[in-house]
Amino acid sequence: MPKADPSDPGDRAQFGRPPTRSAESKSSTERPRPVDNAPVVRRAHGGLTIEGYSRAAVQTYWRIPELKIGFDLGAQPWDFMGTPTWFVTHPHLDHMAALPVYVARRRMMRMEPPTIYLPAAVVEDVRRLLLIMQRLDRGRMVCHLKGVSPGDEIDLSREHVATVFATAHTVPSVGFVIWERRHKLKLEYHGLPGDRIRDLRLSGVAVTSEVRTPLVAYTGDTSPAGLDGYPPVYQAKILITEMSFIRPNHRREKIHKFGHMHLDDFIERADRFHNEVIICAHYSTRYHSQEVQRYVVSRLPPTLRHRVWVWV
Repeated sequence: MPKADPSDPGDRAQFGRPPTRSAESKSSTERPRPVDNAPVVRRAHGGLTIEGYSRAAVQTYWRIPELKIGFDLGAQPWDFMGTPTWFVTHPHLDHMAALPVYVARRRMMRMEPPTIYLPAAVVEDVRRLLLIMQRLDRGRMVCHLKGVSPGDEIDLSREHVATVFATAHTVPSVGFVIWERRHKLKLEYHGLPGDRIRDLRLSGVAVTSEVRTPLVAYTGDTSPAGLDGYPPVYQAKILITEMSFIRPNHRREKIHKFGHMHLDDFIERADRFHNEVIICAHYSTRYHSQEVQRYVVSRLPPTLRHRVWVWV
């Protein structure tokens, strides 16, 4: 049998090896974290680094440093503080409890107020929460709260845009897809000399069209309806989602009612996933991490096994 390559995500999934957790092990070249207040698991794929941790009813937080964005604020690792833009999927405490902490830390460190996108239905309640914390903490809670709804688009930069889609949970919730966008010359102008294309552009003619590629999809907590209702989720290069339950004796109808997913939901949809990487996290605390690794890998069909990263 050939030796497994630890740098290959397929080998890691197949052999049940968890990603590197910075709280447990660090390479000799990795810069040590000045304050290690929350666990962070770190993996890279396709030029993007995925950092974070998620356990149901405990805490969920993710960051893509190259895009300068994060998802959910169930806790706030100290070195995530510098990320200025966050997308919060829903107001459950294991996904949002650290919002006041994050805002206060940035003020304390004299950073610019952050921008937080969250479901429009909860914006005013979150604003009131921050005012209460401001009174208790006696420090200003300054941030830009932006309510979003399914179908909204958010310009992040010239190269990237976020779209908002509906998810299915027990409280107001949304998911997000981050797209790379490029402007390519329209086919009808192919073959024209450069000066002619320049003149057309200067005259106001749109000589390019926007082409989008879904890079990262993040669902937060959802039943399978959150995936099925927005096809780009299945197309994104990297999908970060939940797999809260895995044992066969856990009834899926009850799991779906409370806005979560089961391992069998992924197995049934195996042919829909065109993602290069599928990060599955948010496992119930009733499971030991080793049980999750062994059981999920043993049940996944070959078409998924080499693309799924079991994040515990």
